[in-house]
Amino acid sequence: MAGSLGGMFSGQPPGPPPPPPGLPGQASLLQAAPGAPRPSNSTLVDELESSFEACFASLVSQDYVNGTDQEEIRTGVDQCIQKFLDIARQTECFFLQKRLQLSVQKPDQVIKEDVSELRSELQRKDALVQKHLTKLRHWQQVLEDISVQHKKPAEIPQGSLAYLEQASANIPAPLKPT
Repeated sequence: MAGSLGGMFSGQPPGPPPPPPGLPGQASLLQAAPGAPRPSNSTLVDELESSFEACFASLVSQDYVNGTDQEEIRTGVDQCIQKFLDIARQTECFFLQKRLQLSVQKPDQVIKEDVSELRSELQRKDALVQKHLTKLRHWQQVLEDISVQHKKPAEIPQGSLAYLEQASANIPAPLKPT
């Protein structure tokens, strides 16, 4: 699929992207890990991609659609999904290891990222607080309008029905579900 996506984006040559430089003595994501049963030219990313394609293909395969043995179909799909999950875990471990290396080698970079994340979280929460304050002001105004009506008994026409009509006229109508 990497080859089929090559050239799809402008300025990108066809074929797989070149591997990023790794640390000396460390296996990069695009190199097979030692002891792993991978071909020499296969990478973890390639395997993840091919296992995803296999999962997708097993779900739309004509063999499975026309097949009569449901247990065989289920077993095949389960195997594809399990392989994909295993490779996804390996990929996650790789990135966690790189994150750990970064935190050891450049702790200031990790702190900068954490500060940036905290700032964006504060901005999001400030926006949420402002939204709630706006709603609060609206409902305070509604309550104040209702209480002002109750304080003017002389202006309200006599009779219980007229009083109820006057009081209910200022209550906002409930929203109808769409």
